[in-house]
Amino acid sequence: MSDVNKTIQKWHASFRKGTDFDSWGQLVEAIDEYQILARHLQKEVQSTNSCDFTEDQKKTLGKFATCLEMRSASLQCTQSNGEFKLEDLKKLEPIIQNIQTYNKDFPFDVQPVPLRKILAPGEEESLELEEEEDATGGAGSPEAFPSRVPGTLLPRLPSEPGMGLLTIKIDKIGLKDAGQCIDPYITISVKDLNGVDVNPVQETPVASRKEDNYIHFSMDVEIQRHVERLPKGAAIFFEFKHYKPKKRFTSTKCFAFMELDEIKPGPIVIELYKKPTDFKRKKLQLLTKKPLFLHLHQTLHKDC
Repeated sequence: MSDVNKTIQKWHASFRKGTDFDSWGQLVEAIDEYQILARHLQKEVQSTNSCDFTEDQKKTLGKFATCLEMRSASLQCTQSNGEFKLEDLKKLEPIIQNIQTYNKDFPFDVQPVPLRKILAPGEEESLELEEEEDATGGAGSPEAFPSRVPGTLLPRLPSEPGMGLLTIKIDKIGLKDAGQCIDPYITISVKDLNGVDVNPVQETPVASRKEDNYIHFSMDVEIQRHVERLPKGAAIFFEFKHYKPKKRFTSTKCFAFMELDEIKPGPIVIELYKKPTDFKRKKLQLLTKKPLFLHLHQTLHKDC
């Protein structure tokens, strides 16, 4: 069997795994599987070295990835209006199975996820020597560029007697050039002392509005582990990211973190640090001397 056929088989298996989880009501697992597959498809679409698929086939794969993202967003949304249903997604199975021979119109009126490069930590540093210059006006309004796909926020875990769950509402972030950030969003992760992920990484949708020096989110993030089960020394990280049209990639602008001893109900304001994100918290540099912070509100849920 050729490598490309093996790849298609893996994609199909991942798709079936996700729809099975979905139909069984295992929403967290379904979302994870859909997003993993969407990233694999997007990587193939953006590859300039691959000759395995034609441009039309890549466009179809891109639309397929969009549908996976839409279904993920539907599973995370409590409102049913405009949701992308499981039965709609299942209609796409013949496409992923037969992508090399599929020659019909795509069944849904969607567009491929925009070709934006999201760089690994540290990668972007070599490309951002002119970071400050990019913060000037003339980069274009947010409306001039395609919107990012929906976020990847996960639902709250089931409660357990005597165990606490943490909801963090991301209220707003203060930045001197807030109005010029395009498609701003925040990546949330929980890392141990060695910088290793403890929970699934989540991303907010694009911020709801900008006002003066603030970008407003007003979004709830459900931490995907009971508070009592978070490892000693772990921290919750918030990476602020935005799209840079001149370089066509998504960049981390700054980050903040909250340690476990800061978990308590009510509002909290935390400092912003310069990139690259230091998950081990060894060499921290404040982003600015100005009083600009990340504003959060914590809610603890506990069944006695």
